Amino acid sequence: MIPGMTKTEETDESQASILCRSCGLCCSGHLFSWAKLRSNELTSARGLGLNVFGSEPSQRGFSQPCPLWKGECTVYTSPHYPHACGTYKCKLLKEVLDETIPLPNALIVIKQTKEIIAELEMFLPVSPNISFRERLVAHIEYLEDTAKQENADVDFQQRANELLTYYKNFFGVKDLVDKFGER
Repeated sequence: MIPGMTKTEETDESQASILCRSCGLCCSGHLFSWAKLRSNELTSARGLGLNVFGSEPSQRGFSQPCPLWKGECTVYTSPHYPHACGTYKCKLLKEVLDETIPLPNALIVIKQTKEIIAELEMFLPVSPNISFRERLVAHIEYLEDTAKQENADVDFQQRANELLTYYKNFFGVKDLVDKFGER
């Protein structure tokens, strides 16, 4: 046990670790298309191979999916681990830590979310863009612009709406389009 940590805190940390390791949606580019960086992190982030952009504090970060995400974070214990990555807690994680949702239920939510994402991937056209969020938004906008209403498109729209509902209700993500400064 870590000195000063109670058994409850140790359990919460373990549950948090289990939840985050099984999820990774914030790293894989499914929840967000970018993550913030502090000015003193720019050089080390570039050194890690992150795609760093922006010079304004509210628009400085790196694009998602994170190239360091390989089913788990490859720099989690590095001294160069970005601050935003270490401090971010999605709504689901907060609820597990607050014990308002049991870990097994939270793991089911993650599994269901990943299943919806996998189904939506099948609808998305082939693209050189690796960002799921950007491809998803582009396809939604394409369908809205062309007013296509084939059965597959209706199914796609329903699943996309379901995913957005999961993002809002379980992860605290309000929209499919990231807005700088809102996180």
